[in-house]
Amino acid sequence: MSRSIGLAHIIRHDDGTASGVWGIYTLQSAFQPIFAFKDGKLSVVAFEGLIRPFRDGEPQPPMSFFSTCPAADRLHIEALTRTLHLLNAGACLPREASIFINFDPSVFTDRGIADKALREMRLVLHEAGIDPHRVVCEVTEQKSASQETLYNFVEALRGNGFRIAVDDYGAEESDINRIKELRPDIVKFDAQWITQLMDSGAGFALLTAMVASFEEQGIRTVFEGIEEGWQLELAEKSGASMVQGFTLARPELAPTSFHVFGKDGRMPVANVGEAPAPVASSPRPARAFGRRVAQ
Repeated sequence: MSRSIGLAHIIRHDDGTASGVWGIYTLQSAFQPIFAFKDGKLSVVAFEGLIRPFRDGEPQPPMSFFSTCPAADRLHIEALTRTLHLLNAGACLPREASIFINFDPSVFTDRGIADKALREMRLVLHEAGIDPHRVVCEVTEQKSASQETLYNFVEALRGNGFRIAVDDYGAEESDINRIKELRPDIVKFDAQWITQLMDSGAGFALLTAMVASFEEQGIRTVFEGIEEGWQLELAEKSGASMVQGFTLARPELAPTSFHVFGKDGRMPVANVGEAPAPVASSPRPARAFGRRVAQ
C-alpha cells in the first residue's frame, strides 16, 4: 500500500476536493454529520466518510461496486477510499469536527500491510492538514484474517493519536469480545438492533443500562440509523453520547453544503426536537418508549 497506490487513482478538482477512479467507476466522498447531545441541544461534532460510486455519470449502489471488486483489490480500494475521504475532509469540513473513517479488518493479513497503511495515512493527513486526533478509525464487523495483526494495528493507530470505534455493535457474543479486545474510544450501536430494543420498556431499559456501562468505562456511544423523531427522543433519554441518521441529516457529496452550518462556518447547535435538516416523515404521537405503549 505505497503512496503511489493510495494516491495514483486520485483526481484533484479546482474547488479543492478530490475524486477517485477505479476501473469503470468514479468514486466520490459523501459525509454524514454525527450530532452530540449537550444540555438538551444537538450540535454537529463529527462526520462519517461514505463512498459513493458512479458509472457513466450515474450513481450506483455502494454494495454493487464493492461486490464487483475482486478480493485481491480490496486492500488497494481500502487505501483509495480512505485517502479520498481524508483529502476531502481537509478541503471542506469544519476544522473542529472529528472524521469517522471505516476500516475493513479482513484486508490486514500481516504486520507489513498494517505498517504501510499507517504510513500512508500519516502522509495523507499531512497533505490534508488534519490532526490525527480528529480521525476516528471505525473497525467494521468483518472478521480479520489475523486477529493478532488487527490488534497490533489498532494499537499502532492509537499510538499515533487516532481514536478507535467499533461499528455495528449488537447483542452477539463476538461484539462483546470485540469491545474487550480492542478497547475502543467509541461504540456505534447497530441501527436495527437499537430500534428493536426501543420497541419495549424492557428493551429500552437494557439499552440504557448498556450505554451507562460504556460511559463508566470511558467509552462514548453513537446510535446509528435515527430516522424518526421518537427514536431521537429515546436516544437522548437513554444517555447516548451521539446520534446519526436521516432525521438529522443525510449524507452529502463533497464539497458539502449542509444547511446546518451557520454563515460563519461554525458547527450549529439546535434544540432536540428541532434537529437540523430533518427528513419529512409522518407525524407520530408522543411515546413513553418505542412504538408501543404498555397497556
